Order: sequence, then structure tokens, then C-alpha cells
Amino acid sequence: MNVPLWVWAATIALIIGLLIFDFYAHVKTPHAPSMKESGLWSAFYVGLGLLFGFGVWLAWDRDHGVEYWAGFLTEKSLSVDNLFVFLIIMTSFRVPREYQQKVLLIGIVIALVMRGIFIALGSAIIENFSWAFYVFGAFLVYTAWKLIGSEHDENEEYHENAFIRLVRRVVPTTQEYVNDRMTVKIDGRRMITPMAIVMLAIGSTDLLFAFDSIPAIFGLTQEPYIVFTANAFALLGLRQLYFLLGGLLSRLVYLSLGLAFILAFIGVKLVIHAMHQNEVPFINGGEHITVIPEIPTLLSLAVIILTIAVTAWLSLLKTRSDERKDAATAAR
Repeated sequence: MNVPLWVWAATIALIIGLLIFDFYAHVKTPHAPSMKESGLWSAFYVGLGLLFGFGVWLAWDRDHGVEYWAGFLTEKSLSVDNLFVFLIIMTSFRVPREYQQKVLLIGIVIALVMRGIFIALGSAIIENFSWAFYVFGAFLVYTAWKLIGSEHDENEEYHENAFIRLVRRVVPTTQEYVNDRMTVKIDGRRMITPMAIVMLAIGSTDLLFAFDSIPAIFGLTQEPYIVFTANAFALLGLRQLYFLLGGLLSRLVYLSLGLAFILAFIGVKLVIHAMHQNEVPFINGGEHITVIPEIPTLLSLAVIILTIAVTAWLSLLKTRSDERKDAATAAR
């Protein structure tokens, strides 16, 4: 997949333009978006992300288009799971609802920059060390195992990581929010506000999420351009999705199981790919292992779509059943 430099430049300019538009159209004037506003813009960004896949298909070929869609859907699913943690952080820091849009947008910008660095490193590693596919695959299977049985509790308390604790010790911080400002001058002393702290918390938390998402998408494609654009378009609509789902997040009771299956599936796919590219001397004498055929990307896309659909359907059935039971119990 040969991507000219001008295509990279145009794509990055498009993403930056969308972020600037998002800021001036929705974030600059603090407000709590309505369900209608969140729904319309969520649909716009999801549609834009899917439409970009057609552009990849037309510019290159069907296989790369399918790789993009598989990566986009996987990243989008993982981002929904991340929203639980964002919700916990917002609640713990008591961020006023009208300022939450700004926090999320800045967090997305931080995430895009960090993931860009991760993607560049990941591409360099897999290009020079084929054994990295074994490591990525094993890590995804391990992550999937950890996700099984994990539960999301919106009332869970956020525990500040080492980076946030260091910032608090080194940088003077106010106790109260000052509108949506990140810094303020008090008695001639420049201080940061809780708004800056919560943005750093969102950004640093997304760094941990990148450890799952980047290996996952490299299991679907090794094309840096597709990896980057799938991540970018999945993140662009995250702010609107946060407000759209809101309390509905608690209804996705089987989301972790669905994501665990997807990550495990991609992990196995990576290991099989590593076997075909095998150069590790203590595995089959360094010879390629082709007994098990590689999993086609089109099949991967079908598995991802089916898993997302079944997970959402079973979650809806479960929550409706629980609501009926609760209603019956309350009526007694």
C-alpha cells in the first residue's frame, strides 16, 4: 500500500480541521449537549468514519477497505468500553456537565498524538522484528482473559495514577474550578485548575488504553495509514458518544465479554500470522509454520460485526429482563 506524502498531509489536515470545527461549533461555548445534538453528531462521525473506508477501497483496493472497516469497528468498540472509565473520572473530579465537552475534546487530541507515536513505534517494530506478532498476540489474549468477568460500576472511585499525583505535588493547583479555564493567576502566582488535572487524567488513562487498541488493530492490518486513520475516526466521535450513551452505558452488561472475544480472536489471528512469518530459532527451527491457514480479513470483519451485534442484543435482553423482575418485586 503506497501512500504518497500529500495524502498523509491531506488526511492529517482533515482530522485537524474536524477538531477545530468541533471546538468552535460545540465546545468553545460551554453547554451540556442534548440527546438530539449528541445523536446527530454521533451519527455524522460514525457515518464519516464508515464512508472513509469506501475512499480507501476506491483509492487502493477492496482488501484495504475491509481492513480499515475491521480496524475502525474494533477501535470504536474499545472506545465505548473506555467511556466507562471517562465517566468515572468525570464523576470523581465532579466536572460540571457544561465543561465536560472541553475535557473530552482535549483528551481526544492528547490521545491522537500519543497513538500516532505508538503507531510509528509499532510499525517500526513489526517491520524489523517478526517475533513481535507473538508478543502482541499473547498480550491480546491475556487482556481478553482479564476482561472476562470484569464489571463496570459507574459509582466506582477513580484512583489517581502516579503521573497525576506527581503533577499535583510539583504544580500548584486550585481546589475549585474557575469556569473552564485550565490556569489562573492568584495573588501573582500562576496555578492550574482541576480542569487541567482532569484533562491530564483522561489523556494519561488513554495511554493505557492504547496498549490494547494498537496491538489489536495491528492484528487486522499492518498498514500504518489504515491503523492511524481507523484510530483517528474512531476517536473523533467519542465526545458525542459519551453524552449520547450517558446512563445507557450501564445497560451494556455484556460489553466486556464481547470485547474479550474480539481481542482473543485477533490475538489468535496474530499468533497464526506470526507462525507464517516465523523466524524465531527455537520455534520449528526458525522455519515458517503454515499448517494452520491465516484468517482472512473479511472473515475478521464478519466476526467483529457479529460479536458487536450479539453483545448489544444480549445486553438489551438482560437489562429488560432485570427491569421486569425488579418491577414485579416492587409490586409485591
